[in-house]
Amino acid sequence: MPLDPGAQSVLDLIRESGRPALHTLTPEQAREVSAAAVPVLQPDPQDVAEVEDLACPGPARPIGLRRYRGRGTDPAAVLPCLVFIHGGGWVIGSLYTYDQLCRSLANHLGACVISVDYRLSPEHRFPAAVEDCAAALRFIHAEAATLRIDPARIAVGGDSAGGNLSAVMALMGRDGTVPAPGFQLLLYPATDLGGAERASYHRCIDGYPLTAATMRWFVDHYIPDAAERSDWRASPLRAASLAGVAPAFVMTCGHDPLHDEGAAYAHRLAAEGVPVTHLHVANQMHAYLTMGRFIPTSDLTLRQAAAALRAHWGVG
Repeated sequence: MPLDPGAQSVLDLIRESGRPALHTLTPEQAREVSAAAVPVLQPDPQDVAEVEDLACPGPARPIGLRRYRGRGTDPAAVLPCLVFIHGGGWVIGSLYTYDQLCRSLANHLGACVISVDYRLSPEHRFPAAVEDCAAALRFIHAEAATLRIDPARIAVGGDSAGGNLSAVMALMGRDGTVPAPGFQLLLYPATDLGGAERASYHRCIDGYPLTAATMRWFVDHYIPDAAERSDWRASPLRAASLAGVAPAFVMTCGHDPLHDEGAAYAHRLAAEGVPVTHLHVANQMHAYLTMGRFIPTSDLTLRQAAAALRAHWGVG
């Protein structure tokens, strides 16, 4: 299917600006480019009822957290909570670059969103990000009363690498390693880093925000040892069983090297008895959720994801 006109406008802007492909940069340069794109590509951040920066103990250092409460929520109310794990290929991304998206989700959910600032690669390689997300999830569950959230209604979710880490948290929750989240919200997730590049890798080879080459660059920084990439904590699609994990919302898009593995994950969840909603946005490209100034569909997708989670929580 042809690319959405708004997405095409973003590609034209990237090309005309001369912005280099991320995989031609150092990680530090890629982070600078990503942060500089925020005011250009993202809408102005929405007002929310409350924002607070926090920290929790981590395996190597304190882990930054940012807590949002949706606009119009009662300050005293105990709210459901989405623990949000940002994307960026385990190399880029931050509380800042995902602030707008988390504010939007908090408002669409009418709930609490807590964003996790996990350690990035290559300074902190696999499984550092997994360990940080696990520590954050344990802390959020243990401190639910202080955070004014309902421990029985905690979900995990994220986009791309964050979707990967969210799927891993759901598996760890099933196995009792972390408090089991009640739902997983996986937005164009990476699910298989084990070297079996699928057909969608070969459809996205040039010009897109995420290409096959860029994805390889991310994975090489995150897990340089190819033998480790089949570990289910890196490649949840390779877990021996997905049965018993939390119900899921999985979103994939057509112009994305990760499409096929995301779709395969949704199909396998369903086949193994996990309730799953799979939304496929055929005319969109990877990373469009953080390009809402040009791509109105980004907010529509966030609303659809929020509606699925609200339905699971039993919130009207």
